[in-house]
Amino acid sequence: MEKVIDENKQGQSLVLDQKEGNTKKLFIESYGCQMNFSDSEIVASILYENGYNTTQNLEDADLVLVNTCSIRDKAEQTIRKRLEKYNAVKKINPTMKVGVLGCMAERLKSQFLEEEKIVDMVVGPDAYKDLPNLLAEVEEGRDAINVILSKEETYGDISPVRLNSNGVNAFVSITRGCDNMCTFCVVPFTRGRERSREPQSIIDEIQDLYDRGFKEVTLLGQNVDSYLWYGGGLKKDYDKATEMQKATAMDFAQLLDKCAMLFPKMRFRFSTSNPQDMHEEVLHVIAKHHNICNYIHLPVQSGSTRILKEMNRQHTREEYIALIDKIYAIIPDISLSQDMIAGFPTETEEDHQDTLSLMEYVKYDFGFMFAYSERPGTLAARKMEDDVPEEVKKRRLNEIIDLQQRIGLERTQRFIGQEVEVLIEKESKRSDAHWSGRNSQNTVVVFPKENYKVGEFVMVKITDCTAATLIGEAVGYSEIMN
Repeated sequence: MEKVIDENKQGQSLVLDQKEGNTKKLFIESYGCQMNFSDSEIVASILYENGYNTTQNLEDADLVLVNTCSIRDKAEQTIRKRLEKYNAVKKINPTMKVGVLGCMAERLKSQFLEEEKIVDMVVGPDAYKDLPNLLAEVEEGRDAINVILSKEETYGDISPVRLNSNGVNAFVSITRGCDNMCTFCVVPFTRGRERSREPQSIIDEIQDLYDRGFKEVTLLGQNVDSYLWYGGGLKKDYDKATEMQKATAMDFAQLLDKCAMLFPKMRFRFSTSNPQDMHEEVLHVIAKHHNICNYIHLPVQSGSTRILKEMNRQHTREEYIALIDKIYAIIPDISLSQDMIAGFPTETEEDHQDTLSLMEYVKYDFGFMFAYSERPGTLAARKMEDDVPEEVKKRRLNEIIDLQQRIGLERTQRFIGQEVEVLIEKESKRSDAHWSGRNSQNTVVVFPKENYKVGEFVMVKITDCTAATLIGEAVGYSEIMN
């Protein structure tokens, strides 16, 4: 499943085919959300055209870049440790340059460059095209910085290299930034305001992936449901658009529908959704197309209307439940996943019980659950006291996790006896005699290999399961293969 923070991928160094004539070596690591990993592919593509091949050997690198996350304190601490490691290597290889990319770059620019002097270069999420200029500054012995947030940049004109790819699944970014200003979140401050990518550039990127044999695309954004292309510019400026721009605008439901129709042999997912922007039209598009997966990641953060208001979420508990009812009515076989924060400032035991009762009602298949971690620069950090004791946060988080595991097992068990369509992604971790893939609902499925191959769609009869994995046997190819 597409975790918001995929712990298995954290700190992966990225590598791609070597380009003849490139003389310098780039070591690039990524932390945080899938958006950061997607951005690292853009960075590698830009530097690939500017003389850099990637390496997985830190000691050999001429340039070391770390793409950073500010969502949780744990992520920032991990990156600080990595910067210490880079600087230890730099003492042995003094010509090596170190740069910080992404969300921490914007937030801690002066601290990294001027106070601690632990990096040579700081580059924000909208400034990656400026990397060649910034590197020239660094080569001249000067610190380099560009953290300017753009109203226009979507990187729609850059074809990302696919790093550490399995050749089956790919991520395609369709929006950048966020307008939602949730009080716990740093994204609007580190990634800027929301803007959408030109539809044809998205289609062209998917066409390229299709031509190269990829079988599944996840449309990616901080908030994909609010995708709105009307000729360029910020989403918030749409009301200033001309009548012609409005008449020819494309929203997320229309984009998703177009992708599914143009590429009937590819499967589509999307992440992440926001409850107040999830429109009914999107649900009907999912229900209409077999090749759009029956899975929605729909973060709620709390089951308490009072806490939702404190978080500046633009919906109530009741509105969220009404949306859930609509989703199940239109797509009965859907799987849903959540983000949940335990111990947000002022959260009472009653608020916590509201969260547990909401989980019981919704029946999420998966969940991504965290104790509240105050992030500097957010509205919550500036205006609210982090007043829930750590031991209370931990207990509430454990209760949320325990409940999710119980509900998750029940949801997984519903597939026993069914035939499900599975896209084969890789060999099973536990057995080289089994394939591993996911069904439409994003649940992992393992089954004996027989004569099937990676990248094929197979119907699998489910005979058993664990809490998070389905076990079965292939019964033939899926119709999507015909």
